[in-house]
Amino acid sequence: MESLNPRHEDSLRVAELPQLSALPQHDSLPSVHEKEKIDNGSGSIEVADEKHVHGDYEGDEEAEFRNGEPVITTGRDVSRFAIDLRDDGDEALTFRSIVLGTVIAGLGSALCQIYLFKPVQVSVSTVFLLLLIYSIGNAWAKFLPQRSWVVGTRLERLGGVLHFVNPGPFTLKEHVVASLVASTAAGGSTAVQNFAVQKLYYNTNVEALTAVLATFSTACFGYGLVGLLRPLTVYPSEMVYWTVDYTSLPTLPSFNDLYLPALHFNTSGNAKRVKLFWTGFTAMFFYEIIPAYMFPLLNGVNIVCLASQKASTSTVNFITNLFGGTDGNEGLGFLSFSFDWQYITSTYMTLPLVQQANSWIGYFFCYIAIMAIYYSNLWNSLSFPMLSTSIFSQNGSIYDQAAVFGSTFQLNETALQEVGLPALTGSNAWSNLMSNLAIGGLVAHVLLFWGPYAVESFKLAYSREQPDPHYQAMKKYKEAPWWWYVLLLFLSFFAGLIVVLKGQTTLPWWSYIIALILGTFVTPFSTLLFARMGNGIATNQLMKMVAGGINPGRPVANLYFSMWSHDVVATSINLAGDLKMGQYLKIPPRVMFLTQVWGTILGAIVNYAVMVSVVDAQREILISPTGTNVWSGQTPQSLNSAAVTWSLAKQLYGFNGPYWIVPMSLLIGMFPTFIQWLIHKRWPKIGPVTVSTVILPIIYQYSQWMSVGVNSTITSSIVVGLVSQLWLRKYHPGWYKKYNYILGGALDGGAQVMIFILSFAVFGASGVSHPFPFWAGNPGKGNVDYCNGNGALD
Repeated sequence: MESLNPRHEDSLRVAELPQLSALPQHDSLPSVHEKEKIDNGSGSIEVADEKHVHGDYEGDEEAEFRNGEPVITTGRDVSRFAIDLRDDGDEALTFRSIVLGTVIAGLGSALCQIYLFKPVQVSVSTVFLLLLIYSIGNAWAKFLPQRSWVVGTRLERLGGVLHFVNPGPFTLKEHVVASLVASTAAGGSTAVQNFAVQKLYYNTNVEALTAVLATFSTACFGYGLVGLLRPLTVYPSEMVYWTVDYTSLPTLPSFNDLYLPALHFNTSGNAKRVKLFWTGFTAMFFYEIIPAYMFPLLNGVNIVCLASQKASTSTVNFITNLFGGTDGNEGLGFLSFSFDWQYITSTYMTLPLVQQANSWIGYFFCYIAIMAIYYSNLWNSLSFPMLSTSIFSQNGSIYDQAAVFGSTFQLNETALQEVGLPALTGSNAWSNLMSNLAIGGLVAHVLLFWGPYAVESFKLAYSREQPDPHYQAMKKYKEAPWWWYVLLLFLSFFAGLIVVLKGQTTLPWWSYIIALILGTFVTPFSTLLFARMGNGIATNQLMKMVAGGINPGRPVANLYFSMWSHDVVATSINLAGDLKMGQYLKIPPRVMFLTQVWGTILGAIVNYAVMVSVVDAQREILISPTGTNVWSGQTPQSLNSAAVTWSLAKQLYGFNGPYWIVPMSLLIGMFPTFIQWLIHKRWPKIGPVTVSTVILPIIYQYSQWMSVGVNSTITSSIVVGLVSQLWLRKYHPGWYKKYNYILGGALDGGAQVMIFILSFAVFGASGVSHPFPFWAGNPGKGNVDYCNGNGALD
């Protein structure tokens, strides 16, 4: 999905940007051109056969080699050397694969929705999901009755039924289909988030039929669109989707190296990997109880905070703003150390070190910018909390939007004169500004750097001359016809139109059509960036601006406008990545179509059910500007704040408004990229840096990363990246290749499953909470990390 700050509504965290020049070299990326690898007992791997299905490497002048091995740098390198062309032709769509995918999808989508109400929002680990599916699938194959059990007996007539239920060994393609259903469902739904906003801020319970039609419309319109864009976003070799969530690192190496020969084709060498996975999963499952419930101080240990107990009030306030960060919207968490894996995650175990260093530049500017904005009182920042996505009155109280918009959800000019204009915190305004800079930079980068490539890709695809070997290998399967995707587009369009005309949206029908057109226009830009670089730029800010311009004074209408326009983009990116995996792993296109639609709809249904449960149980915390270290309403707050403020676009964002620079930054963001392009034309490479691989929108994006939520995990995440990508990858490459991704998935899975249990058992996701007894590691008053400035002890 598109990625921005994982604490914002238009973000479903995926990964940081892997610069193409910084992608794993062959000494760190598992290779599948070796038919067999043998552990020699010293942690290194010897090659038994260096021939590859694509042929010998010698004579391939276009590839870069090191010690006789290809360096995996470009998407073309991935297609030729990293992903095997092997296709056993085994069955993909089976009763077993659909059941496993459906069951695990329920878990994944529930976890996804729970994390949308957490102070740090992280994605559900798809490595964990695929390993869980693998384990259950093999158990299914081994222990459930098979046709061979009844051959020659009086029950032989049941053989067909038994084979339907248990067709034998759990195959690679079954594994992929089940995993894709689960990962698609775990992606989240903007429509469900909008329903949460309406319940929290507008006292509107969206009817079940409206919810079903709206989620179907938003989810499937994007899928219909991506089907039509396949020649650009899926077929070409450079469309790799370098991300930890869906298709490549670590999932593609997982299927194609760690799992394809190991899990499915070389089971004799699999025992250690499976043992490590379940050992890591179990250890983290039980450990997570400690930092998440019993000892929450472990999520943000900061020496400065602990040493400031007797400092003056002003000093403590400053220290809390800069060093505090364990509670929601407490501070920037500078130099805090977290030992809570649910928020650290394995993201930094998969991203190249050079790429991670790129994100550190953004972090550096973020610390400086937010502190400078607050203490310089820019945008009247000192009147509000330093970090929050809520909207406030000019005196610092929560803005009375009900008085201004009333029961009709439309602006009352007289009430606006009495209540006054709403205000954003300085950090929230900065976040909006940087979001627009990133969007402008995204459009400029795609047009300037990748425009000719996009045109050529369409020409090659429509002439069926696309040279990618995996695309050519898929020609033997029946393609999902274009009219399937067109039909899905029409069904989605009319489902949404029914919601607009009959539901409580206040959105005019013509505005709904504009929303879909806008999303359709932005989709190719965002998908190109995501496919080539591993991350996207959240474009929801653009959608909100347009919504405010054509629906003035209608915050709920703006919610739905941005939902339809943005979901087209987000869904297209996710599903395009899945289609790419299908191309790499030779899953028949028609099977991909059916399973993705099913996973998308299933996820939306489960998301809605979990959202209703959490919102009903934790309403007061979710509307609080700060939240707690367990629950936070920052996502619905941010959605609502944007809807309200952009519905007053003329007053707030016009040239005479306080935030005029925010919409202007959309254009401003294009100029640095234009200058970069001119430099690239004159000097393609400056020192060790290839100019075209510097993606300025990503740097802008990380420059507002800590503008909301729990920020105590940044330092620990960097340390994890250094240990994995510098120490393990460089000095223990054999271990890194075999176990790094599996260990990361195991730790993510153990932590996330425990959080799922704790959410309903003790955190009050479905009712009354049961807090752990207070003690030094779980203080009953003030912030958990003992940074108690800004009235935390009041």
